[in-house]
Amino acid sequence: MKKISIVFTLILFLIGFTEVSAQSKFEKEKTEIGTMLDGFNVAAAKADFNTYFNYFADESTFIGTDATEVWDKKAFMVWAKPYFDKKKTWNFTSLKRNIYFSKDGKLAWFDELLDTQMKICRGSGVVEKMNGIWKVKQYVLSVTVPNEVVDKVVVEKTPIEDVLIQKLKQ
Repeated sequence: MKKISIVFTLILFLIGFTEVSAQSKFEKEKTEIGTMLDGFNVAAAKADFNTYFNYFADESTFIGTDATEVWDKKAFMVWAKPYFDKKKTWNFTSLKRNIYFSKDGKLAWFDELLDTQMKICRGSGVVEKMNGIWKVKQYVLSVTVPNEVVDKVVVEKTPIEDVLIQKLKQ
């Protein structure tokens, strides 16, 4: 019985050690991704076009706050270029960030609350480790709406989005 207890304790120790090691690896990766996302936001704030777009994978998607804003990287670059040229870009700062990983650690997804000129927004997306560097594969920017005012927001957007809903249904 004593041998079984020792073996059981050893197995639990090894499982615990493996779990801690895996979590430690993800903590390093979380830090890398957090640093990357902070740099991504700083590059936009500084209107640094090349640095900002280098954070995106070649095959990536940006989804904006308007229902019609779904761009691949090239189309987003074309849309954004005039704003970067005029130094009239966006300045987002992360207030709270969550990062999650696939089992193999090659993909991660995140959500974060952002302090922006639109007040609190939510950034979310998927990043992939490519050649040792985390790249944005998909980024989604959403405007948050407090529950207390959602009815007022719906009233404001109804005439615009009713037209879009009809087009999308066709």
